[in-house]
Amino acid sequence: MLDNTSLTAPLLGEIVPTVLVDDRVPKRVATERVLHVINGEHFSGAERVQDLLALQLPQFGFEVGFACVKPNRFPGARQSQETKLFETPMRGRFDLGCARRLATVISEERYTLVHAHTPRSVLVGGLAAKWADVPLVYHVHSPTGNDSTHQLQNWVNAKLEHWSIRHSAQLIAVSPSLKRLMEQQGFPPERVAYVPNGVPMIDHSSRQRPTEIWTLGVAALFRPRKGIEVLLEALAALRSRNVNVTLRAVGPFETPEYEREVMQLVSKLGVGDAITWTGFTQDIAAELCQMDVFVLPSLFGEGLPMVVLEAMAAGLPVVASRVEGVPEAIRHRKDGLLVEAGSVSQLALAIKEIVAGDELSYETMSENARHRHRLCFSDRSMAENVAEVYRKVLASAATPNES
Repeated sequence: MLDNTSLTAPLLGEIVPTVLVDDRVPKRVATERVLHVINGEHFSGAERVQDLLALQLPQFGFEVGFACVKPNRFPGARQSQETKLFETPMRGRFDLGCARRLATVISEERYTLVHAHTPRSVLVGGLAAKWADVPLVYHVHSPTGNDSTHQLQNWVNAKLEHWSIRHSAQLIAVSPSLKRLMEQQGFPPERVAYVPNGVPMIDHSSRQRPTEIWTLGVAALFRPRKGIEVLLEALAALRSRNVNVTLRAVGPFETPEYEREVMQLVSKLGVGDAITWTGFTQDIAAELCQMDVFVLPSLFGEGLPMVVLEAMAAGLPVVASRVEGVPEAIRHRKDGLLVEAGSVSQLALAIKEIVAGDELSYETMSENARHRHRLCFSDRSMAENVAEVYRKVLASAATPNES
């Protein structure tokens, strides 16, 4: 995590006005404008990061604007409705006319920095930043080369991402594992900042272990790499052993075809009556409060999952796969349990262990998770560290290169 000692220092000697949020926290008035170039097709983990940054960054001196290159769910689902949003749709993967339109927005709206979040958005956002002569920051949310089950698509996206960010002023990695990955790809360590994701606190009274039925919860944009099939098989195994568990599944499916595949498995396993499918929701906090244990059975492709942090904020013990950045948040046998990805038996055993409670205190894990969230993964600390990255980039851009 970044050293925050310089966060209140004015940038480049300017006088920055402040207002008091309360008796302790001075709030900076936004003096710089940052355009976040995003996909906008979904509203899942990365989109929630962008939404929260728009809400939090103004107190650290940065006003956010959005440009959506695949406007769909994000414009209506975001909390930051007062944040200016430009719909600049790409007509195809290589629609460079979108980059021209973005460059015009940057110049006309006087944005001083561009922040992109996906391979698609950085392809056009990077060109637009270059044409508008402003610095580019790129947010690494997950390992692009291991993002889906489509290996050719992963390879193409990884190559496009690397080409697009080769001249970026700074990369932001959401986990130490992603920082190491970008350094292995040739980016100097000083150009890759580690800034963990963060989420708001979820107000909920202290959790008590259930006495009868346990509600397992999962929240995701359901697609093959999320491993929902592993969880369904674990659910069937637990119920066959008379472990009284049900499942609450929150979120949409990526495609109708994949939804049909999953429902066929549900029917085959005979667990349909034990599952509630909620579909997409904007109020994830309300859903988490209806769960007793949060489960994330991802097979691969995670960075630092927002849903895990939100579960911790709600005081939910977490059972999750030991993939990418998950162990950065969940400490095994303290905040929850970690299992090998794809293992039905390990997942079922971990859930059963929490339900049985022979060695693990449900209440202790719940309080540990809540405390760790407050200490390490708040939305305010995320924005504070991103703002420090911005100030570093802008200060460097204002300093003439020494020849």
